[in-house]
Amino acid sequence: MKNRYSLLQISLHWLTLLMIILAYTMMLGRDYFPDDYRQLVRQLHYNFGLSVWLLVLIRIVIRHRYRTPPITPPLPRWQAHVATLTHWLLYLLFLSLPTLGFLTVMFAGRSIYLLGWEIPQFITPHPEWRSGLRNTHELVATIGYYLVGLHAIAALFHHYFIKDDTLKRMMPGK
Repeated sequence: MKNRYSLLQISLHWLTLLMIILAYTMMLGRDYFPDDYRQLVRQLHYNFGLSVWLLVLIRIVIRHRYRTPPITPPLPRWQAHVATLTHWLLYLLFLSLPTLGFLTVMFAGRSIYLLGWEIPQFITPHPEWRSGLRNTHELVATIGYYLVGLHAIAALFHHYFIKDDTLKRMMPGK
């Protein structure tokens, strides 16, 4: 039996991570850009976030098409359950985070440009909702740090201490 994810799954995994890093970087680094670039940085954040949303949707569909390769040696049942739960929480997080951000912008009545095209304002602006949505978006983003960190630490722990093939299954190459 094949013990690696498909090349498509591996590519989408690492592309998703890159888009997540870029989305977070744009917001964390926004104060380091001159004021003239603030709007560009904000739009890049939106585009990277929406890319994450789309990539996660694609990954969920593909996850049902391809079997998850087994870990060798097999994990204890409780670890397998925690790993599955963590993966689904990551999917939920990176679907909800861009959705909350998108709604924050739409309810504020501001424009979003996706790859240069303006997304029509199809939601009636309610600026009073912006604060709650933004705070929720920021809270979920903070949770994202911890969940992604837990995911990475678990993969490294399995690779270096447990010495199974958890990490190797998702690494590019042979």
